[in-house]
Amino acid sequence: MSEAELTIAISTVWVLVAATLVLFMQAGFALLEAGLTRMKNAAHTAGKNVLIFAVCALVYYAVGFGLAFGAKAEGTSHFWGQLIGTSGFWPSAADLTAIGSGPFAFFSGIPAAAGWFFEVVFAGVSLAIVWGAMAERTKLWVYGVFGVAFTLIYSVVSHWIWSADGWLFARGMQDFAGSTVVHYQGALAALAGAILLGPRIGRFAERKGGVGALPINSHNLPYAVIGTIILWVGWMGFNAGSTLGVEFGGLGFAGYVALTTNLGAAAGLVGGGVASRILHRKADIGTWLNGIIAALVAITAACAFVSPWAAIVIGFVAGLGANLLIPVIAKAGIDDPIGAVAVHGIAGVWGTLSLGIFALPSLARRLDTGEGGLLYTGSFHQLGTQALGLLAVGAFSFTLSFAALWIMKKTVGIRVEAEVEAEGLDLSEHGVAGYEFTEVAVIDAATGIEVRETQVTTQV
Repeated sequence: MSEAELTIAISTVWVLVAATLVLFMQAGFALLEAGLTRMKNAAHTAGKNVLIFAVCALVYYAVGFGLAFGAKAEGTSHFWGQLIGTSGFWPSAADLTAIGSGPFAFFSGIPAAAGWFFEVVFAGVSLAIVWGAMAERTKLWVYGVFGVAFTLIYSVVSHWIWSADGWLFARGMQDFAGSTVVHYQGALAALAGAILLGPRIGRFAERKGGVGALPINSHNLPYAVIGTIILWVGWMGFNAGSTLGVEFGGLGFAGYVALTTNLGAAAGLVGGGVASRILHRKADIGTWLNGIIAALVAITAACAFVSPWAAIVIGFVAGLGANLLIPVIAKAGIDDPIGAVAVHGIAGVWGTLSLGIFALPSLARRLDTGEGGLLYTGSFHQLGTQALGLLAVGAFSFTLSFAALWIMKKTVGIRVEAEVEAEGLDLSEHGVAGYEFTEVAVIDAATGIEVRETQVTTQV
């Protein structure tokens, strides 16, 4: 085996391991979202992650991978080539085993199949984000049908920013692992869905001077904590794996990406802690978790481009800012049970723009993407490029997501009936509860009076 072949083999193993970590993030989302919603919807909220990833994988194989990374087919104009990939649809075994040739020549250091696996799990994460803001009131079929539409929307934007033919790639937009491509897009669709669905029953009450938010408490914070830890671990594959090999950025560069990612996440917890004191006057665990995830979202774009101290600043600001904006979004009458719009959307915007300030010129040159940020160059050029990308993606993804969901709402309906929502989606959609309830008689030790208590047994 030659040195070049050995490098390809090691890079392939690295990408497959990283992709598997990202795939495992679906378990993190399942636990996080189930824990932060109500008991009567726990199985539905967790189980839909299996459904949406299966839908995403099939669509991404058939069409999405070609839209995102397919080379410009013969006869395709330069204009269309910048907007979408035009080859590699329903790829064959030959297409997927090729390295640096064929419709997926973009993947020059690993087989195209390994590239597909890595990219499809990213698409699955973006789709998972959508449902956080639509939880506890969405019909089951919507996950599948909108999952098809969103996977296609996602793939087009992937082409713009990550494909060598994409128009934002050509302008030097920096988004190393997807603050814009993955998280901002998911949050845009989540916002569209939350607006069209309306709030959960009992979430808001009319008050003098506007709408007042009423708390609907989560049911299992330990689930949410475990889910966040799984997401943090998975993010190592998400960001460090985006090197797509062992040589990109220099040998061992993935280690540096992992370092900045962890520093950002740690600072996000500190930012969340500050927000918790401001908002709750207590050490609120949910706010901590949101701070960590918001920081991970923000550092996703910047992890390969910034110095360690900047990663800490980016993470802290994301953890603080996203948490402070969650109640602002609720005050606007938007019901987002998981906080997806702020944690993935606002933090994604901040992470993308932060590169226009903090990107190191040396790392931008090393990765051959864009240029240094304002702090180092005195130029607003990179900041302008980042802002242009956000505006373009925002207009495209929100408009198409809103249109798709609006059509579905007007034709068939996307929200469950009020009585179904009251009963819970576990029983109404699946015919089985996520938990079994047993009422038992208990003698109070202090008074000797018999009282009735409800015991909850998790179903196996």
